[in-house]
Formats: sequence, C-alpha cells, structure tokens
Amino acid sequence: MAIIKYLGHSAFEITLTGLDGSEKNILIDPWVENPLSPVKVSDYKNRKVDYIFVTHDHGDHLGNAIEIAKLTGAKIVGIFEIALYAKEQGVESIDGNIGGRLKIDDLDVVLTPATHSSTRGAPTGVVIRGKDITLYHAGDTGLFMEMSLIGELYMPDIAFLPIGGHYTMGIREAAKAVQLIRPKIAIPMHYNTFPPIRADPEEFKKLVEKQTPTKVVILKPGDTFTYP
Repeated sequence: MAIIKYLGHSAFEITLTGLDGSEKNILIDPWVENPLSPVKVSDYKNRKVDYIFVTHDHGDHLGNAIEIAKLTGAKIVGIFEIALYAKEQGVESIDGNIGGRLKIDDLDVVLTPATHSSTRGAPTGVVIRGKDITLYHAGDTGLFMEMSLIGELYMPDIAFLPIGGHYTMGIREAAKAVQLIRPKIAIPMHYNTFPPIRADPEEFKKLVEKQTPTKVVILKPGDTFTYP
C-alpha cells in the first residue's frame, strides 16, 4: 500500500512499505515553496522523512530538498553530482547514475533517463519499488521510446507524468507515454504552476482512458490517494 500526497508542481510526499517491512516516508522533488503548495518547509520540523529523491537540479525540483533534509535527517538520493552537492551542504546523500540499481537496503531504486536539462549532472526519472508497490516518477521529460523499457522492466503500478508542455511533455505526448509504460494508475503533474504550463488534467484523463486500460487519478495540491 502507498499513501500519496500531492504537494503541487512535481512534488509528492509518499508513505509506503519498504522491502524490509518497515514504513518509509519519502519526498520526491520537494519544491514546497511552489505557488500551489499546501505545506511549507517548517511543517517538516521533527517529522520522519527517510529519503528525498531529486530528479534533477532545477530550482523547481531540487527545490527545498536541502532545507528539509537538514530539518529531518533524510538522505537525499539522486545522480552523482546532485548527491555530491548535498554532501557539500552538510546533508547525507546516496549517489547513483542512470540505469543501475542503487544500493539501498530497504527500497529498490533505479534512476532512469529523462530528456531535459539540469544544472548539475544529467536529468533523470526514478523508479522506486517497495514491498508491494512500484512507482515511476518521470521528472521533467519529453516523450522518448525507451519509456517502453521502463514499463517492461519495472512494471510500475503508478506513473507520475508531466503534462504541462513548454518545458516537458504536453497532454498528447504524456498520453502516448502511458501507452508505452502501461501503468495501472497515471497521475499528472507539472502543470498549472505558471502560465506557460497551463493544461487541463481532465483532457489528459479523457485521452488516456479512451486509449488505454490505465486509470488516471487527478490530485489537487493537498489531496491524498491511497493505493490499492
């Protein structure tokens, strides 16, 4: 089971069961100062956060990861250059690179390609597998054919996909990504934070559910979704 809370933009707070059977609390791309966010950095003081996953080093994704890690003692997980930067800021981190399983005992983690840019290191997505669920957060990306391999190799139950266009996939491309990945659930993200990425998630839902058996779950910032 996983409890997923949407924090706006591409930020998520997730509770799931780790491979060791213990409860894990994770954040992905925690830019919690985004205009739509229902939380603030200080809300994480004295809270348990085990890992913070950062897909790439842009301000709207690395976001408040360092601050939250300092408040909580969470480990930052990301590509080598981001993990090195975290260590330089006095934060414990786990570094990796694209395509190989990271050596984390209680979660199965793989950094995946993303077609985008990044200030430090290459942009990535991330696959996170716990005891009974596999998640794929695509980060910021355009559509690419290797998404079919992510679906084939890791069979994610839930895929978090950008739909806002301009800097990432738009609705049409993200719907095609669902066809390639074949998740049970698709959750749209990275839309409506700024004028250039205005998009209608209902349009994405309609297109995906017409073309595929995947169910689209639309979350407003602050909403939670429990799977299964």
